[in-house]
Amino acid sequence: MRIITANLNGIRSAAQKGFFNWFGAQQADIVCVQEVRAQRGDITPECLTPHGYHSYFHLADKKGYSGVGIYTRHPPDAYLTGFGSEEFDAEGRYVEVHYGALSVISAYLPSGSSSALRQAAKYRFMHAFMPHLIELKKQREVILCGDINIAHQEIDLKNWRGNLKNSGFLPEERAWLTQLFDEVGYVDVFRKLDARPDQYTWWSHRGQAYAKNVGWRIDYQIATPALAARAKQATIFKETKFSDHAPLIVDYAS
Repeated sequence: MRIITANLNGIRSAAQKGFFNWFGAQQADIVCVQEVRAQRGDITPECLTPHGYHSYFHLADKKGYSGVGIYTRHPPDAYLTGFGSEEFDAEGRYVEVHYGALSVISAYLPSGSSSALRQAAKYRFMHAFMPHLIELKKQREVILCGDINIAHQEIDLKNWRGNLKNSGFLPEERAWLTQLFDEVGYVDVFRKLDARPDQYTWWSHRGQAYAKNVGWRIDYQIATPALAARAKQATIFKETKFSDHAPLIVDYAS
């Protein structure tokens, strides 16, 4: 089972840069996307059903903002949008598909880098999202894919010393992920498979960050332990730049 997650930074922009052509060659079972930044009427048929895949979206009320989606090779048993938060469900940040007892989620956590108000919103999201993930793990096997907008450890960003007081690497944010992994029992699938430094999924547009690989690892596949144990290979695809994020590919044993 191959699962891909990718922040597109705009589905129309990513399509123009060849994302869906690349997608078609990957033989993925499920592709999770974030930051769609479009309304339903803006998404072309080629982006709605690429290569015969089925698609399920949770789009923001606000035009050109946020939005997540899941493409599936086979139709799921069920799908749902939102996780029960009136504030954040309006922002289009959560879609989930079911296959038997398996849930695959595409999620996009808020960024707090633009202002103190958005950082406060990010904390509210985290506070609301944790109980949902705890309860879901009690009921189902889960793979949570998405742009979490948090680098967990020093190894997960190049300039960690310079970002100790910046959104995305704040102690409270990192502690939230530590709780999710160490107390709740979810597994950071990429880090389970790859302990190397300098493995990043997002790069700023400033200062030739991409060319110099001055990045952050903020895109994740996070799984319940039984599923994480089936993960065999993880790859960050950097050969073609579809967005300011790189797709994360994980292959799981069937």
